Amino acid sequence: MRKIIMTLVFALLPTVFFAQAAFDKFDGQDDVTSIIVNKKMFELMSKVKVDASDKEAQQYMKLIKKLDNLKVFTTTSTRVSAEMKSASEKYLKSAGLEELMRVTDNGKNIKILVKSGAKDSQIKELLMFMEGNSKGNQTVLMSLTGDFDLNEISVLTDKMRIPGGDELKRASKNK
Repeated sequence: MRKIIMTLVFALLPTVFFAQAAFDKFDGQDDVTSIIVNKKMFELMSKVKVDASDKEAQQYMKLIKKLDNLKVFTTTSTRVSAEMKSASEKYLKSAGLEELMRVTDNGKNIKILVKSGAKDSQIKELLMFMEGNSKGNQTVLMSLTGDFDLNEISVLTDKMRIPGGDELKRASKNK
């Protein structure tokens, strides 16, 4: 029995870490703007004192305590955009995410996928891929992990000015 459990642990362990490293190849590339926020930074940010009367700031602080990692990669390069699309499609095959929303707007294709938690609106992982059109629009790949409610996400996108934040707001309203 112990051998079976150990085999299962070692078989499933790579999929847990794959999510963290699946998109790391875009970090540091010349044609890519990267935003990476780790759990330690979220912990430090959550200790900032906010005015008790500022409900939005309190909601923001409550949310960032629940986050583990945020990775946002943006590019206008068609080559890197194709690599991002390929990497996200490869990741989706093994990640167990379900499509939350898909939008085609002015030549941009936007997909928002999630890995749900215990409750319907509880999210363990959120992946957004926004493919720009050939007219130089930005392509955005965003991965957010933690244990948060989808309805709280609009506060994060407003405060951190995350590319693609408007699409995430629409997704949280539609859920």
